[in-house]
Amino acid sequence: MTSEEILCSTALGSWNLVVGRFSKSLAALSEEQFQQQVAPGRNRLLYLVGHLTAIHDRMFPLLGLGERLHPGLDQVYVANPDRTLPDPLSGSDLRAAWTEVNDKLTVAFAKWTPDEWLQKHTSVSDEDFAKEPLRNRLSIVLSRTGHVAFHSGQAIFAKEK
Repeated sequence: MTSEEILCSTALGSWNLVVGRFSKSLAALSEEQFQQQVAPGRNRLLYLVGHLTAIHDRMFPLLGLGERLHPGLDQVYVANPDRTLPDPLSGSDLRAAWTEVNDKLTVAFAKWTPDEWLQKHTSVSDEDFAKEPLRNRLSIVLSRTGHVAFHSGQAIFAKEK
């Protein structure tokens, strides 16, 4: 393997590990557990799953992978705080959407060559990318992996209740 291939495989491995662990922790949750807050006065676990699903769904057009699967989640789980709007999906339906989005992303990531990992994402212009080549697909996947890891830590508190 080249150094570039090792770096890309490492990023994909981290994504798979973090998303896989979060998915596994969601698998056994009841509808009641999805309604638990991660801490008193904080977001419910359902909201966190909706938020992460919406953010990952936004990666499809951002990374040039096509159209979103669940654009209707943004208003409830990104644009507004928890409990502002009614939940459009149950916990089990949201878990299924999470799985659908991440499975499709993971398949796409696994096919990328090192050069494709380092391509610019769609929200940066060619001129800006020439000045800042770190605004690439790899940086998006790494930042989203960290985002899931952060919220996974919060979700642990809700599960332990």
